Amino acid sequence: MFTGIIEATGRISTLTPGTDHLRLGIETALAPALALGASLAVNGVCLTVVARDEATVWMDVGPQTARITTLGSPHVGQVVNLERPLRPDGRLDGHFVLGHVDGTAEVVEVRPDSESHWVTVALPDTLAAYVIPKGSIAVDGISLTVATLSRDRFSVQVIPYTWAHTTLQHVRVGDRVNLECDMIGKYVVRTLEHRSA
Repeated sequence: MFTGIIEATGRISTLTPGTDHLRLGIETALAPALALGASLAVNGVCLTVVARDEATVWMDVGPQTARITTLGSPHVGQVVNLERPLRPDGRLDGHFVLGHVDGTAEVVEVRPDSESHWVTVALPDTLAAYVIPKGSIAVDGISLTVATLSRDRFSVQVIPYTWAHTTLQHVRVGDRVNLECDMIGKYVVRTLEHRSA
């Protein structure tokens, strides 16, 4: 369980293909604090630490994760958002984020607004039922509020601190981002679908 409050960014330093997976090496200041087997959200994707040293952690991306997230096409030098799981005694400053990405979508607009920025993302039809105005959504693992919503896109306003401390400052029109919709909303929709079946 995560909160969508990014602790740090890291940089992909190595990409090693395996027989059925891709191993990512990520340089991060969090490396000394991570144990083997620990979970780490990478751009909103929950991965497992399989090796580490004082500067780098290594995690495997399986075929399904590669198919449905942007971690299917990473590149060396790419900056990624990182978050460790929520501790039982921790504060929930964002919203409940599982690290189970629902899909990816294209960034269609990035524009400044005073010291903040607006980021507009295409909304896939398959996720539209789970997104509401003023609701929460995780974009590349970042807990954000849906500021505007139309049939095929939504916008978030990013404050200067979040802009400076996450990968959003590097996002450009045409980039794809990971989306995880609010867990409670997904349960509500699933319950209604089951009742009407």
